[in-house]
Amino acid sequence: MADLHIEDFYQDVAGILLGLFNSFPRPTTLFVSDLVGELEPDAFGVPAPRHQACFSAMLWLAEEGFLRYTDVIRQEAIDQCCLTERAFVRLATPIKALHDDTLPPTIARQRATLAQQLRDARASASSIQLANVVQHCFQAPV
Repeated sequence: MADLHIEDFYQDVAGILLGLFNSFPRPTTLFVSDLVGELEPDAFGVPAPRHQACFSAMLWLAEEGFLRYTDVIRQEAIDQCCLTERAFVRLATPIKALHDDTLPPTIARQRATLAQQLRDARASASSIQLANVVQHCFQAPV
């Protein structure tokens, strides 16, 4: 049985981290619907399970020290959020093993960052590639 909820988690984490990286250092409001689309709540107004999972991923990333925020907007968004220094450094630092000496230094540096690897993994639509890159985000630097 496939762990589809974990694949969704990796998608959410990549979207959250890249969204905040793209707005860094400016605090922003991060909406669940921007990451997973508009999902209808159930008849009692309870958000869809996929919506809840994405919102929970945001809170988990904050608890684990990857982002900070000032408030939540119901279960719709986290407000005034920004990457922590730890997350920014992880995403912006080139991975030496990925450095390509055939490219100009500035391009090679950017292509070797974890942020670019997340972008590439999302664009590839490969769940395995995305899982590997997201897991790399959580590993302690060597």
